[in-house]
Amino acid sequence: MEFYQRELRLPPFSRGFHLITDQIVDNFPEIKNLKQGTLQVFIQHTSAGLTINENADPTVRKDFNRFTDDLVPESYPHFIHTYEGPDDMPAHIKSSIFGCSVQIPITAGRLNLGTWQGIYLGEFRDHGGSRRLVLSAFGKP
Repeated sequence: MEFYQRELRLPPFSRGFHLITDQIVDNFPEIKNLKQGTLQVFIQHTSAGLTINENADPTVRKDFNRFTDDLVPESYPHFIHTYEGPDDMPAHIKSSIFGCSVQIPITAGRLNLGTWQGIYLGEFRDHGGSRRLVLSAFGKP
């Protein structure tokens, strides 16, 4: 069994959902060393999230963003935690809804995603800044 781990700092993204599959694969060449295994991607932030979904049509990501903004509106009048602006508490709630990690099988040195699947970063702040990911891969070489 082999285990590899590294941190990846993503550049700042605008609010919305962004495909980051290629950045992960390009910055974690050790995945190629595993015949069978698992990749865990963990985000070290409480105002952004990760999910896996459609990787081909960008309107899916736009609809995700529009729906989450409608689901958790900044105008909700009962938020108390607003120290960092009106997008702060909604970002924390959206992060909890989507979660802070995803797991992907590794087969023959590649991520075993479905044909139309990709890893999304959900950026829930207007100015979230760069985001840190912890990438952990383990499996049989």
